[in-house]
Amino acid sequence: MKKIILGIFALFLPLMTMAQTLKTPTLDDLMWGGKNYWNLVPRNTHTAWWGDALVKTEVERLVLLSDAEGRMLKKPRTLCTLDDLKAALDTTGRNHIRNLIGAIFPDKTRPVVRLYSSREIFVYNWETRKVEWRLKQPHMTDNDDFSDASRSQAYTRDFNLFVQTADGREHQVSTDGSRNLLYGTSVHRDEFGIRKGTFWSPDGTKLAFYRMDQSEVTDFPLVNTMVSADNRIAEAAPEKYPMAGMTSHKVTVGIFSPATGKTVWLDLGDPTDRYFTNLSWSPDGKRIYLFELPRSQKRADLVAYDAETGARLRTLYTETNERFVEPQNPIVFLPWDSKKFILQSERDGFNHLYLFDTEGRMLRQLTSGAFEVLKLYGFNTREKSLIVKTNESGHIRENLYAVDFKSGRRTLLDNGRGVHNAVLSASGRYLRDTWSAPDTYRVSEIIGTSKPAQKLLPLDKFDSPWKEYSIPTVENGTLTAADGKTPLYYRLVKPVGFDPTKKYPTVVYVYGGPHATNVKASWNYQARPWEYHMANKGYVLFVLDNRGSGDRGFEFESCTHRRLGEIEMADQMKGVDYLKSLPYVDTDRIGVHGWSFGGFMTTNLMLTHNDVFKVGVAGGPVIDWKYYEIMYGERYMETPQSNPEGYAQTSLLNKADRLKGRLQIIVGYNDPVCVLQHSLAFLRACTDAGTQPDYFVYPGQQHNMVGRDMIHLHERITRYFEDYLK
Repeated sequence: MKKIILGIFALFLPLMTMAQTLKTPTLDDLMWGGKNYWNLVPRNTHTAWWGDALVKTEVERLVLLSDAEGRMLKKPRTLCTLDDLKAALDTTGRNHIRNLIGAIFPDKTRPVVRLYSSREIFVYNWETRKVEWRLKQPHMTDNDDFSDASRSQAYTRDFNLFVQTADGREHQVSTDGSRNLLYGTSVHRDEFGIRKGTFWSPDGTKLAFYRMDQSEVTDFPLVNTMVSADNRIAEAAPEKYPMAGMTSHKVTVGIFSPATGKTVWLDLGDPTDRYFTNLSWSPDGKRIYLFELPRSQKRADLVAYDAETGARLRTLYTETNERFVEPQNPIVFLPWDSKKFILQSERDGFNHLYLFDTEGRMLRQLTSGAFEVLKLYGFNTREKSLIVKTNESGHIRENLYAVDFKSGRRTLLDNGRGVHNAVLSASGRYLRDTWSAPDTYRVSEIIGTSKPAQKLLPLDKFDSPWKEYSIPTVENGTLTAADGKTPLYYRLVKPVGFDPTKKYPTVVYVYGGPHATNVKASWNYQARPWEYHMANKGYVLFVLDNRGSGDRGFEFESCTHRRLGEIEMADQMKGVDYLKSLPYVDTDRIGVHGWSFGGFMTTNLMLTHNDVFKVGVAGGPVIDWKYYEIMYGERYMETPQSNPEGYAQTSLLNKADRLKGRLQIIVGYNDPVCVLQHSLAFLRACTDAGTQPDYFVYPGQQHNMVGRDMIHLHERITRYFEDYLK
């Protein structure tokens, strides 16, 4: 018997020794902003397409990996080095170039690369080893937008818009810019897929741009306390913030021609309470297309305009919905037929691709099914196929497909696992595919998009950077939503050194709002580094994507309309029911944490289910939707005037007296997204009600913490649960 015991001990000794030698990771090891994070995580292999040839862009050299026919070179060839560039550029006089990672190859037929030095944009020919063209970079600019077709650059300075042409001449497009009147910036608070404010024509000879008049929009009184040593008095830094139901800004669209120096304005009509988004040019540069929405967002019109005169031509397509219509993507013209384009719409309940002609006739639906087209990358022009990413292989997977233009048949291009992101070559024949799966940290490879799909070249494969550290077990599963039928996906992170006979404190991490998801079939099911940190401290972490979150179709996301927080909480409580069924979860020690919409959910759960949640940490929370901005808030809640009951029912000010557990609210003092009025109004309501939340402010930070403050933030969150939940 003694020998058997000794034998068993010897069998497990290597495992015990290994467990003892694993390091316990700190937040500095696990999180961006941490002192050791970048020493651990593997670097990406940076590449760029030169037509259909792949180039590896390193700090000190550009290396050709494949030729234009997709043949991988047995011996990769160096095209040029950083020293070559420095010699050709003449880097004296502080005209420095530090690396080649951001190289762009603007001409697939010529051996040239576009790069930036500290003072110039330039084009270098690696065969002649000479700089072919150079343009001095303007100083103190924002919103830079370069056209390779014309080698012209648009940019903003002091609220005005400028264009510098290839010959170095600067054209001032506007002169009356101010913080009330903005040119060339994104508008509508970056909703409706808007990320920029300038749009070059295909040949680069004309520039469409946004002009936003926000003179009637109320200032929210932000204050800058991070002043210089010479000026010790804090400065006013007001933010134009249109709250739900209040006056919005007015947007117009101009088209500037550097050749004439003149601007033509689109005949949009009265822009009051209207949104203009997803601007696109026709391939010949003669037309501009916009999606236009009324303030209610229950209708979207695709409208064509004459780019020469600005005249309104026709409405090509109209979509309506009693909840909302939310166009997120501009139309895309077929590269082989300039009179046909692809339009993305949720009209059948899921985001799919539709083929239209320029007369506005819908020719056919190109994709269909109970799944989402997540991205249209472009086209394989030789095969006449569309290259897309969808989640048809599973709600939490994202895979790459080629869609045959004629038949609509979809061909899987990748391995069918995990979450994939791609960069398409010029002709669309090849993809750089970077993917991960629950058991695979990161893989990059080149795959062909022609039939049959083929893997051409493995670029890199990286294991977890924390193999020498104690990292928890992460599980994935589904449970049924509060409607009794809809499957919801969850992630469960067990404590390091998990003992099923013990009872563990448990933290529910939540977001729960539109567009976002927390659970994907990427590495460790998209677990966050802070979850690893907490698991090492002996916590169970639970994350559930409730109804109202993204990538599951229109009904799944919009069922919360006019009552944000109610259905979402009901689903989260189904997750809590599941936790209570687990023998190792201590049901007397359940906490909750989330940020932004998740901060709203955290506070709501703490107040509504105060008998369940003992501790909560709410970051940047929405407290009352009437304090949130128009575009997002009114889409999901309509206006306070049209939905007073909904606003009253979802306001957390009315629940301040229900706080029983420990709740800490954390905000960025200069948050322009979820302004300070939310949390301050809640503190006032709690004071009036006699309840006691805790509060912490990060001066100088906005909606999300950056830099070293990320580490401080997560140390603070951790400490709060350690103090009051453990």
